[in-house]
Formats: sequence, structure tokens, C-alpha cells
Amino acid sequence: MDSPTSAKRAFSSLIVDGAERAPSRAMLYAVGFKREDFKRSQVGIASTWSMVTPCNMHIDGLAREAAAGVDAAGGKPVIFGTITVSDGISMGTEGMKYSLVSREVIADSIETVVAGEGFDGVVAIGGCDKNMPGCLIALARLNRPAVFVYGGTILPGCLTGRLLDIVSVFEAVGAHANGGIGDAELAEIEENAIPGAGSCGGMYTANTMASAIEALGMSLPNSSAQAALSQAKRDDCRRAGQAVLNLLEKGVRPLDIMTREAFENAITVVIALGGSTNAVLHLLAMAHAARVPLKIDDFTEIGKRVPVLADLKPSGKYLMSELVEIGGIRPLMKTLLDKGLLHGGCVTVTGRTVAENLADVEPYPAGQRIIRPWEEPIKPESHLVILYGNLAPTGAVAKISGKEGLRFSGTARVFEAEELALAKILDGTITKGDVIVIRHEGPHGGPGMREMLAPTSAVMGKGLGKDVALITDGRFSGGSHGFVVGHITPEASRGGPLAIVRDGDQITIDAEKRTIDVELPLEEIEARLGAWEAPAPRYTRGVLAKYARVVGSASTGAVTDGSAP
Repeated sequence: MDSPTSAKRAFSSLIVDGAERAPSRAMLYAVGFKREDFKRSQVGIASTWSMVTPCNMHIDGLAREAAAGVDAAGGKPVIFGTITVSDGISMGTEGMKYSLVSREVIADSIETVVAGEGFDGVVAIGGCDKNMPGCLIALARLNRPAVFVYGGTILPGCLTGRLLDIVSVFEAVGAHANGGIGDAELAEIEENAIPGAGSCGGMYTANTMASAIEALGMSLPNSSAQAALSQAKRDDCRRAGQAVLNLLEKGVRPLDIMTREAFENAITVVIALGGSTNAVLHLLAMAHAARVPLKIDDFTEIGKRVPVLADLKPSGKYLMSELVEIGGIRPLMKTLLDKGLLHGGCVTVTGRTVAENLADVEPYPAGQRIIRPWEEPIKPESHLVILYGNLAPTGAVAKISGKEGLRFSGTARVFEAEELALAKILDGTITKGDVIVIRHEGPHGGPGMREMLAPTSAVMGKGLGKDVALITDGRFSGGSHGFVVGHITPEASRGGPLAIVRDGDQITIDAEKRTIDVELPLEEIEARLGAWEAPAPRYTRGVLAKYARVVGSASTGAVTDGSAP
């Protein structure tokens, strides 16, 4: 039996040991503790279950599996809950302003419960986009032995032999507005796109972040590539519960795993998979929590040597469920390791290194085209392009697959909110050669940095994907594609140059030179900035007002715990 001062009970012993802690033990008897449980390591199971979204509707069951794994390994599990906000449901509304904010609420709530209750270790289970970085931020702050579990990907919907997902519905809205499909077909698509539990099915933000976290070493091998409703995912949860006890035994903590080299591994895998631009925002925030000096320019440097190999939606052909069928991301990671692009010595939650975890991994089946051969990349270097210029003095993030072209020059059409732009896309006002400018959607100005999936999907649905560009101080869903630039910093509400762009200005985006500029003389830019006045806050009370007061720049991760605005 562990001693009261055992390192495996470093925190729970302070809560439950000794005669003076009898009131604490009395409370815990009521929630199911037995006398012998007070000598076990206590492991919190952070569950993001809710019926708000299909991404999380099954996580209550997964939390129970993780608890069973902790119990079988000799620990005492305690399940507790935190929130989620559905991006897919709130997209394009004021509700979407709470999405990125939820990342901070999740992180804060997990930190609060684990620290307040004295748990010795943690299993955190996340499904929808912000759950994952929110969980990892909390685990880094707490620095107690921990494992993250991804809730798993959804299976595709199907309509007359065509595989569907949530982005199919958003793009169908654009096609409907363009007269390409009628009311009946739109209704059929929306009714069949989402068949059940699991996160959105392409290499969108959820699957991107799950893959990044596996590459980071904070989830068990293959956790990122399992269907939500599968025996593999249930087994993953049980193993995660057991793994935390192993980490407690070995004394391995998140900050031993979440090193600079591990973040480089995560970035490398995100690029090879063609992952979401949100990975830039979230990995920067996770690194901040882990006290790792990661910068936005690191994505450029790593991206110069890493090709895009995955032909996955939204820019590609295939869904995550199809990648699951051929082995997930582990064979890709083995290839990257063999090519010298991963740091094989990084420790992971298995207690082994990346190289040890990948030692026996077999290659993908012959003839598959989901992950391209090394010699036939989708793109020879990263699709995540960090841009600078007189519109983005401190950086912006573009997602350039190459299919849109590498350069765009056009005429600004300026909108002060996402909804205003969407209306003009759908009614045909936006035409070939336009650069759609959506501003005051940044972390501070929105507040909340909404994703622009509705307007980008409408552009694609209208058949304008190669003919217009869209730039914003907001961000993009992992499902967005086309010639898009987000995270423009400084954001408009804080006096960034995006604030002084006018209709008719000429804007040029060059992915090869990594620039984004408005074609105005410096004197004109300075005169406009000199006349600019900061807008009044959109919210003065509540969580959005608090968030706006403390949130930092998107170029440093939009963090709320120690970054200057």
C-alpha cells in the first residue's frame, strides 16, 4: 500500500490523509469512495460530454471506460465534466464568438477542478475543436501525469453513393444560392450528412489537433485515428486510464513530454497532413502554457522542409474515416521519422520515445492514394504560409494548397462583420477579382475570432474558389478552402492596418514571397491610421467582455494568461 507521502499521491494525500481531513473523506464516501480508496492515487477523468453536438455525445461512455482503466491499474478514478460549444451549429452567428472563448473556459475549468480536488493524475477526453487545445493547455499548466484521449472521428454520411460531411452542407448552401441545387436536394443533404457521434470527418480542426497531440506525445499511439463509435476507441480509453498510473510510477509529467522538439514534431505532422490553420493558433497557445518558446515563424521554417502528403478534405478527396482504415497517421509518422523530420528521442505518454513507439509500424497498403508517396507530394512544402506586409506587420496565416494558385491581386470589398459579407456573396454582389475583407472579427474585436466557414463555403459553392480571395482578422474552420488569409495582426480593433482599408483599394497576396499588401503609398496609410478611432467595445459585460480585455494577439496564440494585447 502506498505511503501517505508517496510521489504517486503527492496531491491527494494533502486532501484525504490524517485525522484532520476526516470531513473531506466523509464527503467522498458519499460519492462512492471506500476506505481503501483513500490510499490509491486519485485520477481525474475530465469529460467534455454533452448533447450539444455529435462530436461529444458519446464521451460519457468513453469517460467510464477510462475510469475502468484507472481502476484496473490500481488507481481511484473520479469523473468530472467541462463544457463544449459546437462550431458547426453556431457557425455564422453571434454564438460563434464563444467558440474560441470556450478553449479558455475548458482549460480554466479543468485546471480548477484538478487543482482544487487534489487529483494526482488526469485523463482528459475531448471531441469538438476547442476541447483538445483547451485540455492540453490545462494539462500543461497543472503538470501532473496525464493522457489526452481523442473522442474519435465521425463516419461519413451518404446520399446516392456520395460521401458527405458537415462541409458538404455549408457548400450546398452556396450551390443553392447559385441555383445549382434546389430546396429538396439541400434538405436531403442536411438530413444525411451527419449520421451519428464523432468529430467532423475531414482533416478539419478536430482531426488536425488530435493528430498534432498524438505527434506531440500526449496521447497514446493511434488515438487520433479511430472511429468515435468503435471498440478501438473504447480500448484506447481503458489504456489511457492505465497509462496514467504508469506515468505516476515513472514520474513522467506533461512538461517532460511537451518540449520544443515535441512541438516541432506536432507541426511537422500537421503540415504533412494538410491540416487546419487553427493548428497555428492552438499550438502557439499550448506551447505558451508549456513555457516553450514557439513562434509563428517556426511554422515557416519547418514548412520549408516538410511536404504535404495527405489527400484529405477539405482541399483533397478523402475523409478521416478512410485514413483510419489504412492505419491512421502512424505509418506517415514512421516515414517522417525515417526521413529525419521527426525527433525520435522525444518521450511520450507510453513512457517510451517516439522512435520506440514507431519501431514496428508497417507501411500503408500498396496502391492506396490517401497518403501520397514521398516522391509524389500534394505540395513540396507547407500549405500553411505565414505572410507579412503592410496589411499584416506582425503576421497572418494563409492556407494555400496550390490548387487556388500562389498569387492573387484584386479589389477590396470591405465588410465590418461576417454576416454582411455572406449576404453579398450569396446575392451575387461579390464577383471575380474581388478581395473580400472581413474585419473586426479578431480575438479582441469580435470578440472571439469567429471562423469564416460560412462565407468561404459560400464562395466555393458559388464556383468562385479560384476567382476571389477572402482576408480577415478572424480565423477559418478547418473545413475552409480557397484563397483565404486569416489571423491578420495587429487586428483591426487594435489599430492594425486592416482597419483603414477601403472599398476599391488594391490588395495583393503572394504566397511565394509570403506577403500581403494593400497597394497604397506609406503616406496614405499613415494618414488613414492617424485619423482612425478605436471602435467602442461590442460587449461591456459577461464572458465576451472579460475575454476582450485580456486576450492577446492571434500571432501569439490568442492566450489569456499572461500575454500582452
